[in-house]
Amino acid sequence: MPHSPPPSPYEPDSPRPLWAPWRIDYIRSPKDGACFICALAEKADSQPQEMVIARGNHCFMMMNTFPYNSGHILIAPYQHASDLAELAEPCLTEIMTLTVRAKAVMTRLFNPDGFNFGFNFGAAAGAGLEEHVHAHLVPRWFGDTNFMPVLGNTRVMPEALAATAQLLRDEWDKQS
Repeated sequence: MPHSPPPSPYEPDSPRPLWAPWRIDYIRSPKDGACFICALAEKADSQPQEMVIARGNHCFMMMNTFPYNSGHILIAPYQHASDLAELAEPCLTEIMTLTVRAKAVMTRLFNPDGFNFGFNFGAAAGAGLEEHVHAHLVPRWFGDTNFMPVLGNTRVMPEALAATAQLLRDEWDKQS
């Protein structure tokens, strides 16, 4: 059952900010030139991959290691492509199919009040990795943005990423 929204300090029609100042650590960190998505995509299923949730024929899902919120996942094609226009129809369809299923799994597990879903194309749009297109699915709860990241430079994640990934994998497998 959805929760009631708390009173907003913002005007009724103004957007609510989503603060994620810890992401600056990823943005400013040195990059070795390797694509982390390709690195995960190329590993065999038999190798330990605690951040990978599920694999499809053309795409796979993984935890975001610099999440906006608890449960934040990425859906990415195996193909290294910088834009959706470079992907074939079966891959585009699978991105959406995985997203719909992941949303259902997260709804059962976490009971969020809503979700953010989307793609960031280009650095100006917030893409931390422009070279490999990927979608973000972020569960949201009323009141999930608080003073901790803004004033304390501290994010509050109620569960380790690997533990959240295991919960998602277990629930995903039940639905197979």
